[in-house]
Amino acid sequence: MTDTPPLAAGPLLREINAPSDLKLLAPEQLPVLAEEIRDFLVDRVSRTGGHLGPNLGVVELTLALHRVFDSPTDRIVFDTGHQAYVHKIVSGRREHFDTLRREDGLSGYPSRSESDHDVVENSHASTALSYADGLVRGFALRGQPHRRVIAVVGDGALSGGMCWEALNNIGAAPGQPVIVVLNDNGRSYAPTTGALGRHLTALRKAASADAVDGESQDTANLFTALGLAYIGPVDGHDVPAVEAALRRAAALGGPVLVHCVTRKGRGYLPAERHEADCMHAVGVIDRVSGIALQSSGPSWTSVFGEEIVRIAAERADIVAITAAMVHPTGLHDFARAYPDRVFDVGIAEQHAVTSAAGLALAGLHPVVALYSTFVGRAFDQLLMDVALHRLPVTFVLDRAGITGPDGSSHHGMWDLALLAVVPGLAIAVPRDPARLRELLRDATANKSGPTVLRFPKSAAGPDISALDHVDGLDVLGITHDAEVLLVGLGPTARACVDAAAVLGEQGIGVTVVDPRWAAPLNPWLPELASAHRLTVTVEDNIGTGGFGSRLAHQLAQGGNPTRLRTIALPHRFLPHGTRADLLRNCGLDAATIVRTVLRHLDADSTATAASRRRSAPPHAAAQN
Repeated sequence: MTDTPPLAAGPLLREINAPSDLKLLAPEQLPVLAEEIRDFLVDRVSRTGGHLGPNLGVVELTLALHRVFDSPTDRIVFDTGHQAYVHKIVSGRREHFDTLRREDGLSGYPSRSESDHDVVENSHASTALSYADGLVRGFALRGQPHRRVIAVVGDGALSGGMCWEALNNIGAAPGQPVIVVLNDNGRSYAPTTGALGRHLTALRKAASADAVDGESQDTANLFTALGLAYIGPVDGHDVPAVEAALRRAAALGGPVLVHCVTRKGRGYLPAERHEADCMHAVGVIDRVSGIALQSSGPSWTSVFGEEIVRIAAERADIVAITAAMVHPTGLHDFARAYPDRVFDVGIAEQHAVTSAAGLALAGLHPVVALYSTFVGRAFDQLLMDVALHRLPVTFVLDRAGITGPDGSSHHGMWDLALLAVVPGLAIAVPRDPARLRELLRDATANKSGPTVLRFPKSAAGPDISALDHVDGLDVLGITHDAEVLLVGLGPTARACVDAAAVLGEQGIGVTVVDPRWAAPLNPWLPELASAHRLTVTVEDNIGTGGFGSRLAHQLAQGGNPTRLRTIALPHRFLPHGTRADLLRNCGLDAATIVRTVLRHLDADSTATAASRRRSAPPHAAAQN
């Protein structure tokens, strides 16, 4: 965080401690409050990092929502939740914003544990309409038809297929009072792509010059065709206009969409000028210039981005697909160099994967770049549309393992266990930048079936050279008469090397290996484990179904009595915090690895001594 003291909240903002306080303000006070909120947002988020651009764009929209509706009796669901900071500020959490995304602090998304005003931790896009559909049906069945349901959906989220599944159901129930507030800023992370984006642009242009904000328009569109009333377009930065539109929508008593046009990053010049994503998500920045203040070296994402451009320059068959995340997944340089070979399909992971299958069937090698947490949304397509046909598609999973401040919904801690069940899928886990480049080339050279490359959200760190290469394993350290084998999967290899040095100082011989490929299991690994007294695997994935559990199963199947212990992430949703703190709390650090080894060696020695005493003749026990 920066050393300068935080700005004090403005005088109007200090009086807002609950949504009901907003209803007491006169209309002429609202622009002043909006400016105070923007100043507060820029100051606090510049210190902690977080989603800045999206929240600057919804200040007036959020004020209008809370002035018209009565949260939490009325339920407001944000899709996605990264645009809910203003909602948090006006619902009693302003004083906690200096802890935003910090350990034990305020979540960067809505959180049911924080406030009754938060419905769900909605940080995976395109789900709010389905939540809203269920909520309004549930309220009707429970005799609570007075409770209104409002879903705030960005135009980027609306590119996801699940939104249209929900709209298909919402529009089919004319008496169902769901209010869809479309926050149309023309972007998700980047400008909204596809036919839907063009349709929304056409709606904005079709609005007649003398149309009154808040009145229904007669223009036929996708939403009216599905059975929803349509109100707008409305200037989303004009609180009275948005209020009028929302009140009209509520009075209709059925499904209705209110089309609000906003500007992402509004009111903060560095964000408005930021071409990539309007400062969608930032780290610690200088408040005035918007320039990042923290730099810890090249990230894993940037290393991937550089190498995929090199590979694409060598091979015309390499193409890339992503789901509204060209820049966050590191594909922006590829897109600039080869714009006709990068496809942004919007927030549509299922479509992305099956479209990649089609590209592979056409003779190309697609690279599907996603966050690890989102690959689960397309598991069926990966399994049945890609793997079943043994198609050469490479999946690059960014933000694998612990992501840190993004919290429970964004930790990529399930992909290894989830994907290892897919027949014929090879999963690579690089430990350093050099291995990322090597393994990416190996993966994209594979023509026999799909491959996966996973890496975390962090600085990539220095390379760790191998002392030897044995049957596909990299030996990173070895001591004479080693009795302990440490298997460090990917980035955890560094902690294993550090732990081995500490154990060596205590006279314990250790071998450290990096398997490079998490699946399929290297067939030589069980043999190597059998040559050691204790094997410890370390992985930044849940232990259940992970690398260590699969190695234990293989050892058991082969009748191998080797003692094996796994250090992995616990089988629960983990909170937000720094990546280093969370890894340490979960035991994925050198100190915990050392303690684990010493504890199990001591237990083994104690058990062996006890066994010897039990098996000794009676007279020998008496002599002892």
